[in-house]
Amino acid sequence: MNWRRGPSVLVAAVATLFIASGAAGGEGEGAPTLQLEVKIPLGDVRGRIDHMAVDLSRQRLFVAALGHDSVAVVDLKAQRLDRLIGDLSEPQGVGYEVTKDTLYVANGGDGSVRLFERADLLPAGRVELGSDADNIRVDSKAGRVFIGHGDGALAILGANGHQTIASAPLNAHPESFQLDANTDRIFVNVPNAGSIDVVDRTSGKRIASWPTGNRSANYAMALDQTHQRVLVAFRRPAELGVFSAADGNLVASTPTCNDIDDVFVDSKRDRIYISCGEGFVDVLAAEGSSYRPIGRIATAVGARTSLFVPELDRFLVAIPAKFTTTAAIWVFRPSP
Repeated sequence: MNWRRGPSVLVAAVATLFIASGAAGGEGEGAPTLQLEVKIPLGDVRGRIDHMAVDLSRQRLFVAALGHDSVAVVDLKAQRLDRLIGDLSEPQGVGYEVTKDTLYVANGGDGSVRLFERADLLPAGRVELGSDADNIRVDSKAGRVFIGHGDGALAILGANGHQTIASAPLNAHPESFQLDANTDRIFVNVPNAGSIDVVDRTSGKRIASWPTGNRSANYAMALDQTHQRVLVAFRRPAELGVFSAADGNLVASTPTCNDIDDVFVDSKRDRIYISCGEGFVDVLAAEGSSYRPIGRIATAVGARTSLFVPELDRFLVAIPAKFTTTAAIWVFRPSP
């Protein structure tokens, strides 16, 4: 394992906020929905950036630098890159399990899941899933880790994290999936099958499949637990589909920016944040059975990956290196 120390320079807070379209309605005329606080450089990280996860107790952000075959470890409190975990194989998914103090890294290149433990992130083993290990979700209460992989399956790792205890079959490769906090259901985007599948996470069986119809490329997903909705972001056409969590009926849709890769719910403000490779973050507010646009913030072309951390009340956007631009994490503070 190659460990490379990152820069230790503290980045000054940046006060510039780019708003392509102002807030509307109850947010106040021109009121910012997200305020850019700081840009944290990621050193020599190049290429595509995929998913992110956070260790709240240490305020560390884990960034899957797929194109760099590494995971960037960012100290959010010190606002600097702490280190790079190298010798990976196209890392896509990252998940931190707090009770075992373990970082899980899913590698698309060789299908492995690598484990790293405790503060020093020492290598702690690997699990072989065969191919295209991707999104990771952690259920700390149940002591389980879920990983989408291959031509269509969710692997379920048990309490020790070193073996697969079950596998839920799907019709095609799973993209984003979410664990329902109120039931045993898992909602899964399966874009190549044109569906949103529902899996029972106790039995590992698929219990429903909702067709997406004339909407496709459903990669990003979030759950609005307050309103019992499954929010699915489509790229073709670029819009947010609002599905009833009870029966899968499409109840509303809202146009969005292009090339969506992440969507998050801010339940405190009843808002939705959507990050797009087109170079924008769209902010939507809940209104009746749907959501209305209240802001569009410019980021950078290719900045598709994001993470909302409710406990820190911060929205993080990964900016890939482009030409003379250094890869960075932009930290936004929601407002008000």
